[in-house]
Amino acid sequence: MTQHDEHVILSEIQVQTITEELQSQLMWRTSRLDELRALVEGGGGTEDGSKQNVLADLADTERMIAEIRDGLERLADGSYGRCDDCGTVIPFERLKIRPLTRHCVPCRQRHEAR
Repeated sequence: MTQHDEHVILSEIQVQTITEELQSQLMWRTSRLDELRALVEGGGGTEDGSKQNVLADLADTERMIAEIRDGLERLADGSYGRCDDCGTVIPFERLKIRPLTRHCVPCRQRHEAR
């Protein structure tokens, strides 16, 4: 078992499952980023709307890569699995479905209601 703090415990298998999922997402997103950069550098999407879409996709992909790397860092340093707002444990079932989540369900619902 990996103990993140006195209240959050993820088994080694759970940590491995989430780590593998995040690494898989990172590889896919990095590949996509390379494709988008090549498209921009090659002059692809030269129409205003098309080029703007490619640039927006590029920015979104860069943001997702940063989030994935942050998730992997939090897994490595033991801070993964706690809600950023209230500090409660985020259940593994939620983390498995949404490994980059940083909020428990009640706090996410409060954010969405705003």
